[in-house]
Amino acid sequence: MKTLILVIICTFFYAGLIAQSTTPIESAYKRIPTIPPYNLRSVADSVLFTKADLKKKRPVIIMIFSPDCDHCIHATENLLANINLYSKAQIIMVSSLSYKSTQKFYDDLKLVQYPNIKIGYDKDRFLSSFYEVRNFPSIFLYDKKGNFKADFNDHPKFEEIAKFL
Repeated sequence: MKTLILVIICTFFYAGLIAQSTTPIESAYKRIPTIPPYNLRSVADSVLFTKADLKKKRPVIIMIFSPDCDHCIHATENLLANINLYSKAQIIMVSSLSYKSTQKFYDDLKLVQYPNIKIGYDKDRFLSSFYEVRNFPSIFLYDKKGNFKADFNDHPKFEEIAKFL
């Protein structure tokens, strides 16, 4: 009887160890390799825009940034210096920081001059969570069919990113 109780206890203990798997869960954007649904407030005109507003059959670049981040400012300047490489791409720049600071970033860098760049405010931080952003800027590329192609974190070079489109 004692042996039977010991076997049962060991079985439950072993089952508990198996349940404590250390296999990491894959990021949502890798499990769902298409452009996620989002609701962003446009910094240019305060209008809500979503995935449905994207033009069909054009690649999409989603850049999660912080308007007070020097790396983000330099990355955006690098993007603008290479904007001719992205004439057919839709660039969605997203910040969860305050709407005012995001709007200042938009104004300071004169992003109104670039029709293929949209700056959005993500008050719910949906995209930051979806992409599990740990560094700014973080960039995620989708092909013209909306399928995930690549991601770039920390000091992206837009000359290199263009090769993936």
